[in-house]
Amino acid sequence: MGPVLTPLAFIAQRWAPSPRTLRRAALSAVVMSVVIIVTGGAVRLTGSGLGCDTWPKCTDDSLIVTAEQGFHGFVEFGNRMLTYVLSAAVGWAIIAARSAKPRRRSLTRLGWAQFWIVMSNAVIGGVTVWMGLNPWTVAGHFLAANSLLTVAVITWHRTGEGDGTPKPRVPRPVRKLSWAIVLVSALLIALGTTVTGAGKHAGDSSDVPRMPWDWTNAAHVHAIAAWVVVALALAMWLVLRVVDAPDDTRARARDLLIVLFAQGIIGYVQYFTGVPELLVAAHMLGSSLMWIAVLRLALSLRERPTTTPGIPAQPDAELATA
Repeated sequence: MGPVLTPLAFIAQRWAPSPRTLRRAALSAVVMSVVIIVTGGAVRLTGSGLGCDTWPKCTDDSLIVTAEQGFHGFVEFGNRMLTYVLSAAVGWAIIAARSAKPRRRSLTRLGWAQFWIVMSNAVIGGVTVWMGLNPWTVAGHFLAANSLLTVAVITWHRTGEGDGTPKPRVPRPVRKLSWAIVLVSALLIALGTTVTGAGKHAGDSSDVPRMPWDWTNAAHVHAIAAWVVVALALAMWLVLRVVDAPDDTRARARDLLIVLFAQGIIGYVQYFTGVPELLVAAHMLGSSLMWIAVLRLALSLRERPTTTPGIPAQPDAELATA
């Protein structure tokens, strides 16, 4: 009798995803990471943060939303249900990574990292409900979601390259400039939570505590960080032209500038129009797209060659005989 196989090993023995399928699986996790960030924002912007007043159940007496919970309950519970869709996307990415031929352990580890971030953030979300939408836990919930997005984007990028040692595509000073963009962009996102944490959209109609400072002052600091990111991104775009960087890298720098320009317009319009809900939601989407653009630019500055010849994958519909 042979060794007992885990479910993942059993699937991997009988299925080899094509490169396109592997990349699509990783991309699905990226898309769902953005969706969960935006819909999580919608929960807060509609005042539905306590639509389900406990966790993991929706009420003390019901696992799911009830008619008595009304609109806010359905919004909050709907967002909770999307976590299962997100988990399915991450699960698909893990299965595809584990089944890739030749086996790529680094991809599998990245997939499992996404899984554990999803599970951890579900707990943070529950703690947030228990604490009555404390702005610090709300901020932590948002930042954890962005951590998931980070790993998902890295996984997606890694599906398109090999597992060899990274080789730089641009000079070292350019790579350092890229790291500066990453760090300041991460700071920009964190500062954004200080604006919302002190701002008007607390997530519920009840008396939810806010962060102890004026939200307009926080918005000014946030704007300063945004201008620093713009300056660094513009410098990167110019430098990449000077060093004759690869076309795809220059395209990533251009894409980042476009996203920053659009995000800046939305940010200023929402500030001067009293932060209407729709614009805040658009700004949250823009934040995710900006972070994706920042990461893709940084990752495009190096390449990982394939160290071993690939094994032709079977068509996705074909299963090997046992």
